[in-house]
Parts: sequence; C-alpha cells; structure tokens
Amino acid sequence: MKTDDLISLLAAGPVAVETDAVTRRYSSALGWGALGALFLMTILLGVRPDFWAATALPMFWIKLGVPGALAAGALPAAMRLSTPGRRLGRLPVMLAVPVAAIWGLAVLALARAAPGEREALVFGSTWESCLAYVALLSLPLFAAALWAMKGLAPTRLVLAGAASGLLAGSVAALVYALHCPEMDAPFLATWYLLGIFLPTVAGALIGPPLLRW
Repeated sequence: MKTDDLISLLAAGPVAVETDAVTRRYSSALGWGALGALFLMTILLGVRPDFWAATALPMFWIKLGVPGALAAGALPAAMRLSTPGRRLGRLPVMLAVPVAAIWGLAVLALARAAPGEREALVFGSTWESCLAYVALLSLPLFAAALWAMKGLAPTRLVLAGAASGLLAGSVAALVYALHCPEMDAPFLATWYLLGIFLPTVAGALIGPPLLRW
C-alpha cells in the first residue's frame, strides 16, 4: 500500500475491512511456498530411503518437531507484524522453547559421548549440504512470505523481514528433514538452527527496502 493510497482511503471515511485478509494471504503463501519447497526437495534429493523405519525412532520426530515448533511461532509473529500496532506478546518465548530444548538435548548427548565421538555428533557427514539445502528450499517460502507481507501494512520492517525469513527457514528445515539422514541432537542443534538462522538474517536485512510502503 502506497502512502497516497492510504491517505485517499482515510479521506473516504469508514469502510468495511476484510478481517480475514491476513489469514487468507498467509494461507495462500504458506501453501504455495511449502509446495515449492517439497517440489524442490523431491526432484533434487528425494525422501530418505529408510523413511518408514526412521519414523519409529524418537529422534526422527524431534527432528521434525523443532523446525515445526519454530514455524508454528514464526507464522503468527509474521501475521502480527504485517499490520500496525499488533504486539508479539509471548511469541518470542514460544520461539525460544524449541531452541532451548534441542540445545539441552545436544549438551546431554555430548556429555554422554566419549571425547573422540563428539566431533562426529556435531558435524555428522552432511553438515555442508544441510546448510546449502535448507537455504535453497527456503527460497520459495521466503518469496511467498514476503509477498504476503508486502500486500499488507508492516511498520516494523526489520522484525517483519526477520519473521518472514524465520518462517521460510523453519518450514524449509522441516521439509529437508524428510530427506536428511542425520539424527543426532548436536547436529540438529548446530546445522538445522544455522540453516534457519540464515534466511532469518537475510529477511532482517532486506525487509526494510522490500517491505517499505
């Protein structure tokens, strides 16, 4: 929305507001963005061959749960930041909980491991590709989230861009987890969170120029 358009709208007097506009835009953005990420994952990587066997392991669900919980917090954060005057409330705490949980599991795993095993727990065998693919899979989600926010009225542009990036990175990590063979908490606490952090920082940097009215 441009400033001139906003002035004209206010001058026209009270008008009906579509209260579900934010929900509809984000539903569309998340749906198309996730579909794009799934498509990229399928054609570039494929689902891990032992997928059904892996579902019997608790760490598989933790690996899905961490980015899933971050996405569940990032979505309402992005929606609130898309309109003026909305507070984040307890959402930052909600976002901190899965991060603290996976870090706690990582510290416990490293404490129990022999010194010679700790490096392998952190780096696994796919740390470089993890970062690259989470960033790649986040692109359609990032574009969709920015589109959703751009059509609304964000005012805190750094935070709004960061929330878009966090949402994109979290869902991308969730999609990538369907392919990734790594299951150790130190790996997830390091490389999954870094993969999510990259689009979050990118969003904070490009949010102000892209989302400005």
